[in-house]
Amino acid sequence: MSAGRNFIGPYQLVRLIRSGTRTQVWEALEMGEKERIALKILHNDFRKDKKQIEELKHEASVAAATDHENVIKIYGFHDEHGLPLLAMQLFNARNLKIELREHPEFIAMNARPILKQCAEGLQHLHDQGWVHCDVKPDNFLVDQDANIKLIDFSIAEKPRKKGFGSLMGKSKTIRGTRSYMAPEQIRRQKLDFRADIYGLGCLMFEVLAGRTPFTAPTPDELLNKHLKAAIPSLESCSGASKSFSHLVSRMLAKEPDERPDSMRQVALELTRLQVYKPGKRPTAKTTENS
Repeated sequence: MSAGRNFIGPYQLVRLIRSGTRTQVWEALEMGEKERIALKILHNDFRKDKKQIEELKHEASVAAATDHENVIKIYGFHDEHGLPLLAMQLFNARNLKIELREHPEFIAMNARPILKQCAEGLQHLHDQGWVHCDVKPDNFLVDQDANIKLIDFSIAEKPRKKGFGSLMGKSKTIRGTRSYMAPEQIRRQKLDFRADIYGLGCLMFEVLAGRTPFTAPTPDELLNKHLKAAIPSLESCSGASKSFSHLVSRMLAKEPDERPDSMRQVALELTRLQVYKPGKRPTAKTTENS
């Protein structure tokens, strides 16, 4: 079957879910199958771009062994008649960045289960031996029941074993998103799981405060703040409890050794602590006592 207006190979395109700079995500139905899936397809201008094609292949390889309720399932990479694509689990939800902007009260009311699921999805990825390297609200899908799926593994990498950094040198380029980048990522040092802990700390700060921990008028100033600026107090600029604010501050430590040891520890602490100060938690009905 040739590529056509409504078909790509054996896949019938049902509806466009979202469109980005380089890719589109479509709801699709494979011929002979009943369950609908999602297809991540390169835009016309990038369908012969070797770098973009390799990123799709890389995503498929990273997610090949993942099997967790908080991580999107990727079924594989395909090249259908010159149209490179990823076949993925269909999860009808918008990303956390959009929900934070359009429905902040919903995210605030469900802060604990949402953030705990984020940590658990990342821990599963770490258990498979990968660092996500781009932890941010855009890369978590959240549905109307506050269920979370981690997405986008295009720049994930294997952590380097201790002692190898000085022998192997630095990475060639900075990869990630500036508002959520760990200091070691900015310095182009080889990363381990604790870089994702820093990124999640930035996300957690944003969920409670409505903004990222560091802002600046220029990209260079923003990166410099991650490297040198004092960690702002989440407790003083939001309704966050002292214990939650302390957890976020530890996650945002400049030195990886000063952060929590793992996402598993972060999830455990989120289970035990109070997210909000007494009287500051949202008053609307929640799915869990936060």
